[in-house]
Amino acid sequence: MRHVWATQANFRIEVAAGALACALGALLRVPLAPILTCCALVLSLEALNTALEALTDLASPEWHLRAKVAKDAAAGAVLIASALSVLVGVAVLGPALFRVLGWR
Repeated sequence: MRHVWATQANFRIEVAAGALACALGALLRVPLAPILTCCALVLSLEALNTALEALTDLASPEWHLRAKVAKDAAAGAVLIASALSVLVGVAVLGPALFRVLGWR
């Protein structure tokens, strides 16, 4: 994981976003399980994406369509998990945040 942290800016951004979501969830006293689950999913997929990219580069140093498909599919999985995590964050944090802000 040290390599992922050191080389993947997106991983560091996702860690910061997850920490912010968890802190906000704790502050608003909402269930943290959905937020933590989404954080774990996104970070795990990002690590797997990094591993798959490294293995693909090792197995196919030259450009190859199948290598591109593998890398794009792994990156797409991270994107889907990230987008759905935002929706979970809105669903879990939104109502409590609206209450605190006095919005209906």
